[in-house]
Amino acid sequence: MTELFASVDLGGTKTSCGIGTSDGHLVREKSIPTRAHEGAEAVLRRTADLVHELAGDLSDKPIALGIGLPGLVDPKSGVSKFLPNLPTQWREIPVGDTLRHLVGCPIYMLNDVRMATLGELTYGHGRREGTMVFFSLGTGIGGGIALNGRLWLGPQGTAGELGHQTILPDGPLCGCGNQGCLETLASGPAIIAQGIWLLLSGRAPKLHDLVNGDVALITPKVMMAAAEGGDWAVHQTLVRCAQYIGIGVANVVTILHPALIVLGGGVSEMGPLLLDTVRETVHNRVRMFPVDDVQIDRSLLGDKAGLLGGIALAAERGLGDLHERD
Repeated sequence: MTELFASVDLGGTKTSCGIGTSDGHLVREKSIPTRAHEGAEAVLRRTADLVHELAGDLSDKPIALGIGLPGLVDPKSGVSKFLPNLPTQWREIPVGDTLRHLVGCPIYMLNDVRMATLGELTYGHGRREGTMVFFSLGTGIGGGIALNGRLWLGPQGTAGELGHQTILPDGPLCGCGNQGCLETLASGPAIIAQGIWLLLSGRAPKLHDLVNGDVALITPKVMMAAAEGGDWAVHQTLVRCAQYIGIGVANVVTILHPALIVLGGGVSEMGPLLLDTVRETVHNRVRMFPVDDVQIDRSLLGDKAGLLGGIALAAERGLGDLHERD
């Protein structure tokens, strides 16, 4: 008998599902549009259908399922508290109980970035370092913290909201209600907005050529290509955004002094410019102690971190509960 576990990474536009083994091998995986506008009940029903589809002709069925949700959740009750980027914000939705009835196995839930942190801790760079901090740099900026080989969630499962540390006290208003959060300065949309301004103001001719003047095609990765192609203003913009991320990382290093910082998400695809700038910023700003022992790297798992985190959670919790019942 092969012990299998299911994982769901539920996002605002895309929902990914995988079935795998406790060593991190994904046997099957598939993504579908979330269609969040149809409401929580429809999304969860479609998610369950996807799990059944993937498990359909497998001789062994998943023992448990781990699911990551984009917002605040209560891991103990399996209830979503606040998913800011989904219609109705999914307040007080019994996600765990609903999926358990639809899928037919125990359900374990985390915030999606905490789930990605668990994936990186279990199957990625974190395998060799027990104290790790994960920055997810994408549409928003999220994070997760692992101490002594264990995911640290805090009393309400909210520990690790690294994107909502204040970088500029009088900076742009953030969706969380604060001003100058890291997310307002260096998330994907924040970087793209600056790219659009540079293109429309005529200061980014290479970027204009790369997207044929269509601002809808601008991404941090395309901006990186424009910078490498000679757009100095774009290059400076990306360096400044990377410095903001570096300040956020430096704050965390000063507080926790972790052995490892991992950068994931789409913005991390900026590559060496991001990594080199973040490392330099940390060295320049952390003055209380040497930081040569702090490793800063891109995620080893890429966009699979969340899905593999769900496998890790389902395996750890599912097998533990199974043994308790025995």
